[in-house]
Amino acid sequence: MVTELTDQTFDEKTNNGVTFTDFWATWCGPCRMQSPVIEQLAEEMGDKVFFSKVDVDANQKTAAKFGIMSIPTMLIKKDGQVVDTIVGYHTKEQLQKKLEAYI
Repeated sequence: MVTELTDQTFDEKTNNGVTFTDFWATWCGPCRMQSPVIEQLAEEMGDKVFFSKVDVDANQKTAAKFGIMSIPTMLIKKDGQVVDTIVGYHTKEQLQKKLEAYI
């Protein structure tokens, strides 16, 4: 399951363990392509990684805090620290390989 986060909930929900956050927008074509890939990963790896997404239009404060300039941008955090930033569409295998490095 992918949890929708807001400016108010982002820090609290992504401060522990390995987290994966997709910064997206409803009007973004590549974001709509990336979304089902992330859903699949969440089903398969949800016991090891917390999966979330942030709508950049509705949550500009969080997007600005991390310098999100293009979407989709995905952040991997470990215990509250950003350990990887992924920009653009990526396959399930590519994302899974990156996540496994931090588990």
